[in-house]
Amino acid sequence: MLRLFTDTGVIFGRYVRQTLSSRVSLLFGLLQPLMFLILFGPLLQKVPLGGGGDSWQTLVPGLLVQLGLFSSAFAGFGIILEKHHGVIERMRVTPVSRLALLLGRLLRDVLQLLLQSLVLVAVGVAFGLRAPVAGVAVGFVFVGVLAMSLASLSYALAMRVGSPQEFAPVVNAFNLPAMLLSGILLPMALAPGWLDAVSRCVPFRYLVDAVRAAFVGEYGDGRLALGALVSVLLAAVSTTTGAHLFRRAGA
Repeated sequence: MLRLFTDTGVIFGRYVRQTLSSRVSLLFGLLQPLMFLILFGPLLQKVPLGGGGDSWQTLVPGLLVQLGLFSSAFAGFGIILEKHHGVIERMRVTPVSRLALLLGRLLRDVLQLLLQSLVLVAVGVAFGLRAPVAGVAVGFVFVGVLAMSLASLSYALAMRVGSPQEFAPVVNAFNLPAMLLSGILLPMALAPGWLDAVSRCVPFRYLVDAVRAAFVGEYGDGRLALGALVSVLLAAVSTTTGAHLFRRAGA
């Protein structure tokens, strides 16, 4: 166990340094949610969205989940590039724990996402977002768990495909319906009955609802408890499956 922690720390440090050397990627990862915040958010200020909180307390939590959804789902691109440059082959012959190779990457992804989330919330505050600090912190926890869940599956998929051309269509086919059915931009309570019913089969909807409840300070709300349950189950299934597939692929 001690070796696992040590190896994970080494891999985490390696990828943190790699990320810091490419600050442009951090900025571009934020570009889409920032565009929605700046160019779409003001349109919602006078629109009745239902539920508690104002338009910013509805939009910003959704954009946080969107940031986690897209950045984590595409995390596997890095491994595809490493495979092509022989980095994965060199790692295979080292005594580093195979699980640590995954966990170190996941921790870097979570840290990167949390830093991007801080920037997104700060811009939201500049536009008029008001939310309790504890609620924002709870929202960050949800987003961090989401990042670990999806990134583990993304890395496992990347180990089993040969090129970005194979990887990207699979991720896009998953991400687009997940985003539309999660109520990221607008609450699904505004949807017609059949669409609202379909969206209840998408686990990310419950994370979005939970983060919105946290941003209005409704900590005892059933949405928060349900979102926590769904996120724990999602993390358990995703990380277990991802770690199994990742190790079987020989990383």
